[in-house]
Amino acid sequence: MIDLYTWSTPNGRKVSIMLEEIGFDYEVHPIDINNDEQFDPDFLEISPNNRIPAIVDRDSGMSLFESGAILLYLAEKSGRFWPQEGEAKWRVVEWLMWQVGGPGPMLGQVHHFVKFNPGKSAYAEARYLDEANRLYDVLEDRLEVVEYVAGDYSIADMAIWPWIARFEWQRMDLNDYPSIKRWYEAIAARPAVQKGYHVPKAEDGIPMP
Repeated sequence: MIDLYTWSTPNGRKVSIMLEEIGFDYEVHPIDINNDEQFDPDFLEISPNNRIPAIVDRDSGMSLFESGAILLYLAEKSGRFWPQEGEAKWRVVEWLMWQVGGPGPMLGQVHHFVKFNPGKSAYAEARYLDEANRLYDVLEDRLEVVEYVAGDYSIADMAIWPWIARFEWQRMDLNDYPSIKRWYEAIAARPAVQKGYHVPKAEDGIPMP
């Protein structure tokens, strides 16, 4: 049994999708970041960086924060979605790190300046929209030659996909990126993704191009 502390954000959805994919039992503990629940002392014991998601594995007693670390832990524990030999192993790590260092923070800045605070800084809007376009180009180029970012469907896709699911916030038209669109729709059709997307609360639906 896994205790999942999460909210309806791209980082939170990475882990709920993974838990659905591997079929582990888990209990959801919503952390409403809109009401600053991430600063609750009990949550800080689990996630000292005051960010969701975080987990507690009741089997081992281990707690983990940082979504990338959690995905690696669950992949190793389940033996799924992370090959453990040769190039395939490191391709997954490579693209997982790309998400953690690229689309995560950069698209997050687009959300901050373009979606929620438009008109506050023309420089910041232009800078982060340009970077979003660059990252989409990188992903498009990759998906022109492989079905999934690391070859087979993996935790790397689960990490990237929830950020692309906010393409409307990023002023992106997936019709301009046919390979991303093909990949995005294939992942959106997975039953585990459809369930994991709506944790901890149901949304209107997965955004579609």
